[in-house]
Amino acid sequence: MAKDKPGAGTYRYLIAWQKAMDLAQQIYLVTERFPAGEKFGLTAQMRRSAVSVASNIAEGFGRNRTLEFRRFLEMSKGSLFELQTQAELARRLGWLKGDSLATLRETTHEADAVLGGLIHSLRA
Repeated sequence: MAKDKPGAGTYRYLIAWQKAMDLAQQIYLVTERFPAGEKFGLTAQMRRSAVSVASNIAEGFGRNRTLEFRRFLEMSKGSLFELQTQAELARRLGWLKGDSLATLRETTHEADAVLGGLIHSLRA
């Protein structure tokens, strides 16, 4: 392990990555119910954004430098905000509602809080 590597072990132990993986799985399940005509539209965009949240955490961890890790976490947070915006559009279109919407909002807020805490800890 590099001297400046953030954390120990693997990114799989990071709560931020675990939450991001839960979020990606949730997005895949929710978007299965979107209209078939959206397969290459909002469905694909939401899935890409969700996968990007977890992927950037993993990639940044693998860069072996705290500064780069923080930069990738910030990109991850940007992808999370994209996803929140896309989910809001899906809500406005009537494709995302009820328990699915409530659970997704809760999961994105949790992921945001955990990412924010991790970014803050790396600034110290």
